[in-house]
Amino acid sequence: MFTRLIEDRFEDILRQKIDRIGSEVIGVAFSPDDPNAIASDIRSLLSSGADLILTTGGMSVDPDDVTCEGIRRAGGDAESYGTPVLPGAMFMAAEIDGVPILGVPACGLYHETTILDLVLPRILAGETIRRRDLAVMGHGGLCLNCETCRFPACPFGK
Repeated sequence: MFTRLIEDRFEDILRQKIDRIGSEVIGVAFSPDDPNAIASDIRSLLSSGADLILTTGGMSVDPDDVTCEGIRRAGGDAESYGTPVLPGAMFMAAEIDGVPILGVPACGLYHETTILDLVLPRILAGETIRRRDLAVMGHGGLCLNCETCRFPACPFGK
């Protein structure tokens, strides 16, 4: 039974990032750790016209993480799972019929700037992020957690 016992904190953080970059959120779905439910929610968002889907809450190395399986069941395939960028090592990039599906790792809750901030503008500009693009981000891929964040005017992701 899906009780949503753990309070979601990702939605507000991601909404702020999406708003700041000039895009909009057309829907939010909360799925249990069930690949069929995840796939169903992804297909529903796609049929609602989503041109980008962000997934959260399960991007880890735990064997009970079923997010990637849910994406596969929805018709997608993970182009890349894991990056040489911190914060954001467990980032996932997939695609379904040309629509990017991004798996945002838990670091997105605790760090103001993550790999998502490096790839989101590129994706919204129509670029497709591939494994080689993420590999290149390893150079400069360590956020220094400066007392006052100056991103993007800093070496992170450069």
